Amino acid sequence: MRERDEDAFVEFAQSARTRLRRTAYLMCGDWDRAADHVQEALIRVYVAWPRLTRAGREYAYARRAVVSVVLDHGRRRSSTEIPAEPDPQLSSGHDLAEAVTAREALLSVMAQLPPRQRACVVLRYFEDLSVADTARALGCSEGTVKSQTARALDRLRSVFEDSPLGELTLGGGTW
Repeated sequence: MRERDEDAFVEFAQSARTRLRRTAYLMCGDWDRAADHVQEALIRVYVAWPRLTRAGREYAYARRAVVSVVLDHGRRRSSTEIPAEPDPQLSSGHDLAEAVTAREALLSVMAQLPPRQRACVVLRYFEDLSVADTARALGCSEGTVKSQTARALDRLRSVFEDSPLGELTLGGGTW
C-alpha cells in the first residue's frame, strides 16, 4: 500500500476548501454548516488519499464526498432537529439591490428543493459539470440527473415567473 503524502494532502485541502465550501453552501444554505460538511468530506478524502493520488481524481472525489456528506446530514437532520424561525430583529433585506434580492430568492427556493434535486442543480449549473459527471458525483444514472434537474428547474421557473423579479439570469443563461 502506498504511503500517505501529508504535504500533498494539506496542499490539496487548502486549495480546494473554498470551492468545496461554496458547493456545500449552495446545497445546505448555511456557511457554518457548509464548513462542517467540507471538514467531514476532507476527512473522507484523507482516508482515501493514497488511492486518489494514483488516479488523479482528487477534486472529483472530494466534491462527491461533500455532496454525500450534505445529503447524509439532511437525512439525519430531518428526524432529529427542528428548524428555528428566522430572527425578526435581523435586517429583512428589502432595501438591498435587486441582485441581492434575486440571489436571496434563489437561495430560498433552492432550500425548498428536495436534496437530490438541489444537488443536481448545484453540480450542473454552479459547478458546471456535465450530466455524466453529475451522475458520477451523485452515484446515480444520467437519466436520474436529467429528471431531477428538470423537476428542479420547473420549480425554480414557476417561482420566478410570478415574481416581481421576473426571469432570473445566472451566468448569461436565463432560468
